[in-house]
Amino acid sequence: MGWLDLLRKDHEEPSKAVPVQLFFTNTLTGKKEAFIPLKPGQALLYSCGPTVYSRAHIGNLRAYVFSDTLARTLEFAGYHVRRIINITDVGHLVADADEGEDKMTVAARTEGQTPRAIADRYAKLFIDDLRALGVHTEEVTFPHATNYIREQIALAETLEQKGFAYRTSDGLYYDTSRFPGYGKLGNFSGAQLREGARVAIHGGKRNPTDFALWRFAKQGDLQQWDSPWGKGNPGWHLECSAMIRALLGQQIDIHTGGEDHIQIHHNNEIAQSEAATGRTFVRYWMHNAFLTMNQDKISKSLRNDVYLSDIEEKGIHPLALRYFFLQAHYRTPLSFSWDALSAAAGALERLWKNAQEIAAESDAQEAPSEARERFLAAMRDDLSTPQALGILWDALRSEEYAPEEKWGLLADADAHLGLELLAPPLKAPLHSFAAPAEIRALLEEREVARAAKDFAKADALRHEMDNRGYRVDDGPSGPVLTEKP
Repeated sequence: MGWLDLLRKDHEEPSKAVPVQLFFTNTLTGKKEAFIPLKPGQALLYSCGPTVYSRAHIGNLRAYVFSDTLARTLEFAGYHVRRIINITDVGHLVADADEGEDKMTVAARTEGQTPRAIADRYAKLFIDDLRALGVHTEEVTFPHATNYIREQIALAETLEQKGFAYRTSDGLYYDTSRFPGYGKLGNFSGAQLREGARVAIHGGKRNPTDFALWRFAKQGDLQQWDSPWGKGNPGWHLECSAMIRALLGQQIDIHTGGEDHIQIHHNNEIAQSEAATGRTFVRYWMHNAFLTMNQDKISKSLRNDVYLSDIEEKGIHPLALRYFFLQAHYRTPLSFSWDALSAAAGALERLWKNAQEIAAESDAQEAPSEARERFLAAMRDDLSTPQALGILWDALRSEEYAPEEKWGLLADADAHLGLELLAPPLKAPLHSFAAPAEIRALLEEREVARAAKDFAKADALRHEMDNRGYRVDDGPSGPVLTEKP
């Protein structure tokens, strides 16, 4: 989306229909609140994007499935949504603090390319991953931080003029002691903030929590710009505030990101934005929990990172990962394993097959139902995707609903969950694994035994398959068979 599109959106008439009520958990208050936008019928949504020094791993990608599900729910409820996901291509240092080298410079030097080439490459891979996960990228603006250097400098100048910034030997810093509400997001105490800042007072820095608005150029920096303070580059926290002001305005409705951004990055955004304008910066802050593996956060530094390309190389459809994410509430930590992903793939494949059958039975005609209303209520109650999936599965299995009612429910589920339920891509199988015929026969025999409540026989058959190298997991949509490593 370009500038002309944004200008057109600014002049679009809001929908005459009154949007339905939604409820979201606001990190700022710690409570679930009714969503009341700044402008009736419109929702301004900003999501912290990736630093494009390398490819985004699946832990990073959870945040964008969450924000896409949020945007879909807002749109279905009748809101016109304007969405931004920024691309960080300068300012993010290797220590996530005000010291060390810029991640883009390190990557460019390592790969023997320019920072811009690195940024373009990994930004494209990121957006390609989002598309594969069903994210509506055509409705999102992806601004690069390096395209908004003037705006960042202007914001930093305003803060200095208002007495919220001071100069040191290595740059321009924000004085957090001047902002009384610093740390209000997440209700962090002064001691917690000082510990989280991780940077001692040095070079004229007044407080441990103070952060760089502009860093003076250092030897080896590959990205430098002129500024009132000298040649250098912007601090990481500055870009989001500056781009939000440039593209959405001084106040927005919703800002999303991972929970790791709350303590420092998002509190810094609030401090600099509200000091500059004197207005509330964001009405609703929403954060997703970590994706973990063996109880550790998935991260490049821990070398436990998994990428969407790894999943596709194993023959697993990317939307299986989206389904896996949706099985947990966005604020709940989620543990990744290949077995759990395989189970999600099997469940989604069964859901697609059910959808195909219902499309034929209903002639793709919709009808309202009580299950449809319960599904919508779950999604509008803080994006309760696990509950919504449970309602969907129960209704599809039930004989109480007509095919037309089931198809109507699938239509609403497709709009909210982004799983291609109305046009299942079954020609591209969820996973290429195919068990031998004798193992499949044992699985079918076990299902017959379970239906007859002969659990002793079912357990014996499971044990036999396990001994022959195949594992059976019983998911909400039926058994999932995987080959043991």
